[in-house]
Amino acid sequence: MRKRLFQSGPRHQDEINISPLIDVVFILLIFFIVTTVFVEETGVEVNKPQALSAKQLEKNSILIAITEEGKVVYGGRVIGVQGVGRVIRRLSEKDPMPVIIQVDKKVPAGLLVRVIDQSKIAGAVSVNIATEAR
Repeated sequence: MRKRLFQSGPRHQDEINISPLIDVVFILLIFFIVTTVFVEETGVEVNKPQALSAKQLEKNSILIAITEEGKVVYGGRVIGVQGVGRVIRRLSEKDPMPVIIQVDKKVPAGLLVRVIDQSKIAGAVSVNIATEAR
C-alpha cells in the first residue's frame, strides 16, 4: 500500500483559465468603441482669426470650412455655398445641431455671410465662427 501512495505517475497541474478574461476584454473594447464620440473634421487647414472672446463649444456640431480660395468644404469635399443647406438639413434631421464655420482670415465677408444665411435657412440651432484664442 505504501508503494501506491508514492508512486510517480501523471501529475495534474492547476492552470488558470484565461478565456473569461479574454471575453471581458473584448466586451470592454466593444463598449469603448461604441460609446466613443467621433469628431468630424473639415479636412482642410484654414488660418483662423484670433479673438479675445473665444470660448469652447460642444463637440456634437457640424463643421464647415471656407478656405482662402473661397471653397466651402465639409468632410474633405467641396460642397459650395449651395451645398451648405443640404448638408445641414441632412445632419440635423433627427437632432438639430449647431454649425461651426472655420473661415480663413482672407475670405471676403460676403461669402461668409452667404454661408451663414444658408445655415440659418437650413435650420441650424446656432451658427458660430471658429477662432483661435489670443
